[in-house]
This record gives sequence, structure tokens and C-alpha cells, in this order.
Amino acid sequence: MIDLKKNVIPNNAHQIHLIGACGTGMAALACMLKDLGQAVTGSDQKVYPPMSELLARKNIPIFDGFDARNIAYKPDLVVIGNAVTKNNPEVIKTQEMGLHFCSMPQAVNAFVGKGKKPILITGTHGKTTTSSLIAWILFEAGFDPTFFIGGILKNFDSNYHLGKGDYIVIEGDEYDTAFFDKGPKFMHYTPELAVVTSIEFDHADIYEDIAHVKRAFSAFISAIPEQSTLFAFDADPNINELIKGVPCKVAKYGRAIGSTWRIPDFSISPPFIYFDVHRNGNLFGSFKTPLAGEHNLLNTLAAIAIADQLTINRKTIAHALEKYLGVKRRQEIRGIKRNITVIDDFAHHPTAVRETIRAMKPFCTHGRLIAVFEPRTNSSMRNIFQDIYPHAFDQADLICIRKPPLLEKIPADIRFSSEKLVDDMKGLGKDAHYFPDTESVIDFVAEKALPGDLVLIMSNGSFDNIHQRLLEKL
Repeated sequence: MIDLKKNVIPNNAHQIHLIGACGTGMAALACMLKDLGQAVTGSDQKVYPPMSELLARKNIPIFDGFDARNIAYKPDLVVIGNAVTKNNPEVIKTQEMGLHFCSMPQAVNAFVGKGKKPILITGTHGKTTTSSLIAWILFEAGFDPTFFIGGILKNFDSNYHLGKGDYIVIEGDEYDTAFFDKGPKFMHYTPELAVVTSIEFDHADIYEDIAHVKRAFSAFISAIPEQSTLFAFDADPNINELIKGVPCKVAKYGRAIGSTWRIPDFSISPPFIYFDVHRNGNLFGSFKTPLAGEHNLLNTLAAIAIADQLTINRKTIAHALEKYLGVKRRQEIRGIKRNITVIDDFAHHPTAVRETIRAMKPFCTHGRLIAVFEPRTNSSMRNIFQDIYPHAFDQADLICIRKPPLLEKIPADIRFSSEKLVDDMKGLGKDAHYFPDTESVIDFVAEKALPGDLVLIMSNGSFDNIHQRLLEKL
């Protein structure tokens, strides 16, 4: 039985150990703690890049594998990642030794966010891009923000920054906090400014249904202080339901007439999208962005609204948007061979898949869009989206679906079927193909791809390094 009395961060904590240190957030936290002068160690199962490489560059000792001996030196504090179970040998040893422990959000608040004004971005989709845009605009405006984000910002080549300014930009995750705290991570932060981009069913391993997801977001939105402002996407019925009667100030953004912040129209002229922004019905400014897709325009609009709230002028916002380089694994061009472009994207939820394909399609001016998809999240490997995925690929010209790589983790009666997805898409007249492994996908695409084609590879994992292997094969 875990002793929650020890779930306290001592004031003099200097030696800190992180269990599960190679996760994106945990690795960033480890680096921030090291930069703040703490003595940091970590451990993870099968230490893996890219975060293991980041930790190595910071000279943070990382143990490969979990072992009670890793914390024999009695650290002042143990930070337990959310993928770590109560049966982890280091967790058991932490309890036996009576060591203080905490979750990642608790550590962020205590060591990084202390005295800062949080800008918190939440939602099923678009959190990483919106957070990154806000952090970059604030940085360009001289605010020197601290940020803690779930993706590598190309402008910084990092997913964190310890700034000297007043604000901290945090990507607020709805996933659970730790085995001893099953509430969402975003409940640990009290935002001065917040964004909710979307609310859909996801994370089927911890949420039962959309009603369960909505209860989590409702608790978050209801707890936003009265003096704080929430920027809410205007076209999501779940958001519109949850913001009724909340104590905080609410400003809607999107494309609906009557919203505080609105993009009435836009035009695509590669490599930019040009758009006007209206505030309270009046023209606020004209902007352009290299980000593709209407969904990214909406992410950009939320960032513009936050920037204006902080009195950043339009010229600075426009300049920052043009110089924004994006986030790794979000519509990232990995290479071009034989005039065939290979793009990497994190999309996995059917909405994200649909919007990413829709965003890329206008840029296929001289060839086809080849969509390659690996379902590997806890949600996409379940059959909850089985009948929704077929239409997510409507705008793709050639579709390659890999068998989920860890399907045995899912009970047989609720497993997703890649074969059925391909059959359903063929029934819709789509040129779709099933593959049992990554090697067969690479061979097929390398043979079928033609000059001018764009190969869009979508997965939330490394996909067996398919991007580099395909480029080499091409």
C-alpha cells in the first residue's frame, strides 16, 4: 500500500531520481532540473532515443532497466512517471525506504512553474502546435517565457525552455497523472490564460466513453479562476456545452459569426496560407503561415488571441508566425528523393488523420497523396474507431495500412482490424492495401511512388524508422 504522506516535495530536495525518464515530458523535466542545479538521475525500460540522447548530452546518468539498486543512494525525491506501475521495483524500494515522491506535474509546479503565470493549452487535438506557437510568439516579443511542451520545437531544437519572464506555457494533457493520482495532468495547473481546442473521445485505456472525457474537461474548466480567461474553440459542441455558466471569462475563437476571434476566409498559395483575422467583428490584421491545413489555422488563431491578450502588437505576431519552423513529427518533411517527398506526422485519432490528409492534399500539385498509417495507440488498436477510420482517408489517392505492432496487448474481442479497414475502404472505391509489417510497406511504396508524389506517414511511434528506410530505398 502506497504511503501518500510521503507524496510531498521537501523544501531542500537536491538529489532527484526520475522513474520513466525517457518519456518526452519526463526527459524535459530531468533536463530542467539539471539546469536549475539539481543532482539528477533517471531510469527507464530499454532506454531509447531521442530523449535518451538529450539526457546524455546533459550528462544525466540514466539506468537501463528498473532496479531497486538504482535508488540505493537515497535521493531526496523520486519523480514517478505516469507509465510506471505500483509494482515497479524502484517504486517498491521508494516505499520501503520511506523516500519522498511526486508526479511529473507536481515537480513542474514546484521547481519550474513556481512564481510563473501559467498559459495552459488543452484539448484532444492541436495542443502541441498551439503551445509551440504561443511560446514562440512570446519569445519573439521579448517575454522570454518558460515552456514545457510535448514536442520538439524546431526554433529551439527542444521541448522545454527555462525563461526569465513571467509566463510559463504548458501543454495540458488529459491523460492520467500517475498510478497514485488517476486524475488528468491538467488539473494540477491553475492557468491565467487557457485554451481548449477540442473535446473528443480518446485514450480508451483510461476513459470509458465521451461522457467520461467530458467530466474530466468539465472539472478543469469549472476550476479556472474567475479572473482568468479561457479561449474556447467555437465549433465543438462538447466545448460549447461545458463552458455554459463557468466562472472564468470566456472568449470564443474559430470561424463562426459572432465569435470574439474569427477567420472569415483564407487562401492557399504554397508555401503559405494567407488569412485575415477579425476581433469582435472588426479586422484585426492580415497574416500568413507556413503551416498547412485549416486545423492549424485555428491553432494559430488561438495563439494570436493569447498574444493580443498579452498586448503583443500585430507586427510582432505576424513576424513570429512567418519565422515559425514548426514541431518535429507534425507535418515534418523528412526528405525528398526522386522528387518524392516523405512527410512524418503524429496523427493517429481519426479526426487528426482526416485533417492532416486534408491539409496536405492542396500541396500535391504534381502528384498523388500516398497515406501510410500505423495504428498503435491504446485507442487506435481497439475497434472503437473501426467504422470511423474509413472516411478519414477519403482525400488520399493511395492508402497503406500496417497491422498494429502490439495487437496482442488488446483483448481479442475488442481488437482493431487493419484488414477490415482496408476492405471497407476498397468498398468505398479507395485504392487501399494491407501490410503485416513495416518492411512490406517500404517495399510497396518504394515501387509504387512516382515523381511528384507526397508520402504522408502517420503514427505516434517511431514506426520502425520507416521514414529514413524508405528514403534510402527510394
